[in-house]
Amino acid sequence: MSTGTFIHLHVHSEYSLLDGACKISDLVDKAIQLKMSALALTDHGNMFGAVEFYEAAKSRGIKPILGYEAYVAQGNRLDKESKNGKETISHITLLAENNEGYRNLLKLTTSAYLEGFYYKPRIDKALLKAHSKGLICLSGCMTSEINRYLVKNRMEEAEKVAKEYKDIFGPDHFYLEIQNNGIDQQSRLVSEAAEIGKKFDIPLVATNDIHYMNMDDATAHDALLCINTGKHLADVQRLRFGTNEFYFKNFQEMSAVFQHIPEALENTWKIAERCNVEMDFGKMHLPKFTAPDGMSNSAYLRKLCEEGVIQKYGAITQKIRERLDYELKVIESTGFIDYFLIVWDFIHFAVQQRIPATGRGSGAGSLVAYLLHITNIDPIEYDLLFERFLNAERISMPDLDIDFCAEGREKVIKYVKEKYGGDSNVAQIITFGTMKAKAVIRDVGRVMNIPLSEVDKVAKLIPNTLNITLKQALEQEPALKALYENEKHIHELFDISKKLEGLCRHASVHAAGIVISDEPLTEYVPLAKNGDVVTTQFYDEILVDKIGLLKADFLGVRKLTVLDKALKLIRETTGRDIDLAKIPMDDKPTYDLLSRGNVKGVFQVETSRGFKELLKKLKPDTFADILPLVALYRPGPLQSGMVDSFINRKHGREEVVYLHPSLEPILKETHGVILYQEQVMRIANRLAGFSLNQADNLRKAMGKKKPEIMAKFKDQFINGSIANGIPKESATSIFELMEFFAGYGFNKSHSAAYAVITYQTAYLKTNYPVQYMVAQLSCEKQNMDKIVDYIEDCRHMGIAVIPPDVNESQNDFTISQGNKIRFGLGAIKNVGDKAIESIIQSREKEAGTLQSWIYANGLICVSSISRSLSL
Repeated sequence: MSTGTFIHLHVHSEYSLLDGACKISDLVDKAIQLKMSALALTDHGNMFGAVEFYEAAKSRGIKPILGYEAYVAQGNRLDKESKNGKETISHITLLAENNEGYRNLLKLTTSAYLEGFYYKPRIDKALLKAHSKGLICLSGCMTSEINRYLVKNRMEEAEKVAKEYKDIFGPDHFYLEIQNNGIDQQSRLVSEAAEIGKKFDIPLVATNDIHYMNMDDATAHDALLCINTGKHLADVQRLRFGTNEFYFKNFQEMSAVFQHIPEALENTWKIAERCNVEMDFGKMHLPKFTAPDGMSNSAYLRKLCEEGVIQKYGAITQKIRERLDYELKVIESTGFIDYFLIVWDFIHFAVQQRIPATGRGSGAGSLVAYLLHITNIDPIEYDLLFERFLNAERISMPDLDIDFCAEGREKVIKYVKEKYGGDSNVAQIITFGTMKAKAVIRDVGRVMNIPLSEVDKVAKLIPNTLNITLKQALEQEPALKALYENEKHIHELFDISKKLEGLCRHASVHAAGIVISDEPLTEYVPLAKNGDVVTTQFYDEILVDKIGLLKADFLGVRKLTVLDKALKLIRETTGRDIDLAKIPMDDKPTYDLLSRGNVKGVFQVETSRGFKELLKKLKPDTFADILPLVALYRPGPLQSGMVDSFINRKHGREEVVYLHPSLEPILKETHGVILYQEQVMRIANRLAGFSLNQADNLRKAMGKKKPEIMAKFKDQFINGSIANGIPKESATSIFELMEFFAGYGFNKSHSAAYAVITYQTAYLKTNYPVQYMVAQLSCEKQNMDKIVDYIEDCRHMGIAVIPPDVNESQNDFTISQGNKIRFGLGAIKNVGDKAIESIIQSREKEAGTLQSWIYANGLICVSSISRSLSL
């Protein structure tokens, strides 16, 4: 960095939620455009964007300076009481000088959320003293403690605070931050800061407190603040910045403001030169698993797998032995033995606690996962590929998604926390909601005070296309374009919305993701709190791909709860103890039910009318017909005509043609259509001699569509095919066919794992309809729309649903009078669990007395419930 340059050290991205209007990619682009060799990121109270920023800056040759703008409590961060219900907090800007400083930032921002949160995530000076090493502190913006005193003409107190911070951080690690965005009193604050600096030998540094990219983004940023505070743009008394000077200024603009204090500009690049954080993304931080009886983890994993072989297959055949040895060898060489044992451990706990659980996703291609009871489908029988899950040539953290019974999920999470270190080592994962096209129109329309009906009309004109942008919507919808061109306020609505579109709107908790670490998580990631839930501050891709933490998805799936309840009811009412792993997979009545589209309550396929229509056309008669359902019912296959071709070929209405005979064994199951990613891999493997790891690399490259990479793979494929006796013309056509279908290809392992649950739910609905529908209704008793739906389905199946009875009904729906379903008390609106418990406990009383007591307490009107549901 050369003298005469300026570096922005106080910068807010979109992760300063509903306050920063800068995307990280735009910030890096601007730094390059202005020839700034470094850039800081200092979001409000958090480090959500730290790794994303680090990666983006490094990849473009910009030095990333990691920091955050901290909220400092007036006194003790643990004190959660204040006058007038809200505490005054001050701001400081913290920058990591080195890796020790970065680790201290992780601990500070974690403590701010987990210990100090009160309106905002707060730290205090005691915490700063404990974690000051490796940090450079800037005194902060106008809401800093020093500036607040200066605004009130209390110079003595301001000087005392400046000395205090200098003592905390040490010489050359504390700077008086000066800003001039054209706000009243800022010029005076700059002059007085210079006096303090001279008196106590504290250097000055100039910043611009960037909140948006360009000067003309100020109006959009003002709208963002209104979205944040729930105000209208026209409101006079509201939070606003007051000027349009909080943008990414160039050196000349900053120099014009601070030409009388050139050292404040010079100090920016001097600080930037000192800040050198280096992240190591090449390590994995898996928790340690301890095998019993002194066994090595490798030996224990093999022992569990061999026991699983006997349970699943009865004996170890040569084919199974070879596949098992191969997978275990790859798992050991890639360092993931502990990963599989940990996942086995919590699945084993779930099984012991009778909590239904099953794995899905590409992990279903692993024999080891199947033998450990992590997944529920035989990868050998269904030709699922291990390499699609774990590629020895491209090592990345495995990603096993586990579905648990919705009612048992929290119990498993609690077990994992207790076993692997509690909240310090285990956390749920943060996720961010963004302002997508329709949502941002509604948000901005509200703050512009445009009538709701008018905003609703505009939002509904935006096509219902996944991830559509406002620009695309204007191009695609003539009526929308006409409004934009002819109505001034709609034009303004769109112009503001386009500037805010795509920004993060809020943070929430990932529906399923959990991370587990070998050391306290704050060694690697900062933590936050969402309500009572401890989460990471980094989102899942960063946690897995960059930080190297074990991530597992613990998804609560209601249909697993339905299956569990149904099996218990079948056992109670018939004495049959059904093992879903052993039900016949060729049950004709089950396939008939699916072919009729009678799929209410059937996993996955009940979600839309389209699925129902697909089943009616497909008329599945084998499990192989159910397996492709999830893969077929997606926009790509539906819009390309692939689905119609697939159905016509199945029923003999369209000829199945293979470009080469060697394709038939691979594509026969999908009637000559390349439907699965695994089929692309098999073609490359068998026709062109790719290893399955290489074939997986090809599959991934096809998805990314990078021309230079594809050209190399194409040459390798054609040459390999020619070597195997396939003509060049045929090889070229096959590669182009693979390339075309790669855009639609679906993970067969994921499709297969879901197909199993689809079949199981359909089987129980077909063969044990009363028990299954009782379970279904009980699991949805809080959702009246679904209750109405399922009762209607019961009528179609000839199953009577009879009204609630205070002398018989339970909380859940129950079987009554042999083959009827008694309405559950828990499904009646405004009847709490305590009231239901009291009713059930009072059954020994005379029925009439109990009924009178219930009516008197206004709990239930049985006749109105019966009428409303036509029972």
